[in-house]
Amino acid sequence: MVNFAVNIFAMNKCDQCIVRQLSSLKALNKEEVIKLANSKTTHKIKKGEAIFEEGEVTNGVFCVKDGVGKLSKLSANGKDQIIKLVKSGELLGQRSMISNEPANLSAKAIADMEVCFIPKSEIIHFFNNNNQFSLNLMQSVCEDLKESENDKIALVQKTVKQRLAETLLHLHDAFGENADKTLKVQLTREELAGMIGTATESCIRLLSDFNKLELIELVGKKIVLKDIKALKRLSEQL
Repeated sequence: MVNFAVNIFAMNKCDQCIVRQLSSLKALNKEEVIKLANSKTTHKIKKGEAIFEEGEVTNGVFCVKDGVGKLSKLSANGKDQIIKLVKSGELLGQRSMISNEPANLSAKAIADMEVCFIPKSEIIHFFNNNNQFSLNLMQSVCEDLKESENDKIALVQKTVKQRLAETLLHLHDAFGENADKTLKVQLTREELAGMIGTATESCIRLLSDFNKLELIELVGKKIVLKDIKALKRLSEQL
């Protein structure tokens, strides 16, 4: 009786979790949610700490319950280039788990995070026994690949100035702003430069230009978007 009560409590926590509501896990039935709750482990990740490293065998997927992280790759010159920012509701490690390969990216916290780890054995069980879950999982992997392709196209077709405007808008729309209007997610100038594919010095100059044009306001290391409409026009310029 005690075990049953614990299972129901755990199931309710997983059932109401934002990760399940927004990811392929939403296809799981009640029995599968109980199985998920009993197999997962929850971890607190401090800012700057790694969830997993490039080349590591993860043996499962990570659910981002809270906080913000970055998926990055070490470039040939030793710089850590951000490929994608992740927030609550996302799953990490799906592609490498399905392909049975080591992680090709590193995942690190850029703000304190809470993540849950689900072992590969459980995910494969759901994959083999729940058609909707397996379809959702494959669609999610395909969406990630599509996003990666779009980023490559943007790198070729858009100027650095356009990419900076687009990235600032993405940070605003996806992660919001603080009470003082500064962007909630604050990247270092080096991280921002890596995201738009330019040198740190060039990124700093462009931010200064945007500040002079009153598109943004630089408040120390923080950024306020002052003219969102103008930034959007700039990002879409032909």
